Amino acid sequence: MSLRLKADLLVVGAGPAGIAAVCEFVQAGRSVIWVDQGLRAGGQIWRAQVAAPWRQRLEQALASPLLQFLPGHAVIGVEACSAQEQRLRLSSLQDPLAPGKVVTAAQLLLALGARERFLPLPGWTLPGVHGAGGLQALIKSGWPIGGQRVVLAGSGPLLLAAADTARAAGAQLLQIIEQAPRSALLGFGLRLGSQHWRQTASLAWRLRGTPYKTGCWVSQALGERKLEAVQISNGQSSWTLDCEALCLGFGLLPNTELAALLGCEIVDGAIQVDASQQSSRPGVYAAGECTGVGGVDKAVLEGQQAARQMLGQGGRSNTRALSLARQHARLLAQQFALRPELFKLAEARTLICRCEDVSLGELKPFANWRSAKLQTRCGMGACQGRVCGPIAQDVLGWPAQAGERGMRLPLQPTSIASLLGEDQN
Repeated sequence: MSLRLKADLLVVGAGPAGIAAVCEFVQAGRSVIWVDQGLRAGGQIWRAQVAAPWRQRLEQALASPLLQFLPGHAVIGVEACSAQEQRLRLSSLQDPLAPGKVVTAAQLLLALGARERFLPLPGWTLPGVHGAGGLQALIKSGWPIGGQRVVLAGSGPLLLAAADTARAAGAQLLQIIEQAPRSALLGFGLRLGSQHWRQTASLAWRLRGTPYKTGCWVSQALGERKLEAVQISNGQSSWTLDCEALCLGFGLLPNTELAALLGCEIVDGAIQVDASQQSSRPGVYAAGECTGVGGVDKAVLEGQQAARQMLGQGGRSNTRALSLARQHARLLAQQFALRPELFKLAEARTLICRCEDVSLGELKPFANWRSAKLQTRCGMGACQGRVCGPIAQDVLGWPAQAGERGMRLPLQPTSIASLLGEDQN
């Protein structure tokens, strides 16, 4: 039998947006159920340690009897979604054979965060090739990278943050390769606000001495059984650099699968919200990277904004700070837009779906997800198309997977035990 839990408010996601919202809810004396796949609050950006301004407030919230925190749980389905009741079905990631849980609240906040954007290139599945966020997560979890020769390539601030994490762990940074031209970086620097300028300057100082090339990209990862070198291009010429690890960072993509299952409107790959952070579904709000990638400041401010609206305290909103955070997000998207060459690197034998070992050549005869799935199983592996779906959009021009087929239970691989049984009161 499934365990049934109920509270005034339900929050999915324990990154900066979720933390900001939950602290507001508990402080206001409201009961909260808080769900996250991670084993502790913080999300990807605060994985190692929650930022100082929020640490004490988070500890107080976690100690409150008003809060039911469910770490290590994934939302696998929607039981009900109406203006009066939001009910989700959960599965334990730590104990897959445990009965599922059903959580219910009048209002729901989606703080789903974002995931890495991958662009395939020859050799990108070799051991030693990592995503920028994946490399950071490995290092923060204790992965020994000290002494390894590392190349970082891609675009945007996440690449520099990954480089700083690797440097602090003792990696030998051979080169940072930014695909955007130098003119775009200069334009970005000139338009930065004072707060972001200080952060960027501090990061640049810590990475001083690391070779930094603009207008270049890695076109191929080389090696037999593991990464041994990378091929770098600037569009006119190519050269090879020996290395042991390659970190690729092409930005982030909002997580919207649960929102799609709830019936929320998705626009340009992000959950559409109004000025109060409410989605197109009554009683369902969204905040943070899932409403559009913009960094930790935007996430925290949107989390507070959503919480105050859900509590009926809309007058306390910091609209100016939020406007500046969103302006910074638009600046990032504009100045670090990915060049067309990056979407043409994959060869016919390059894997697109890593779960089911489906190559680009196998997918080219098809025009959409349905026909490709019937013949190749593309998108039917453990990630359920979360990696290969956006790649197919970028490289093959297919329609968005969620928009074409709709989302359905279960959202993630789960056990039969989590799906069976009646709710227990």
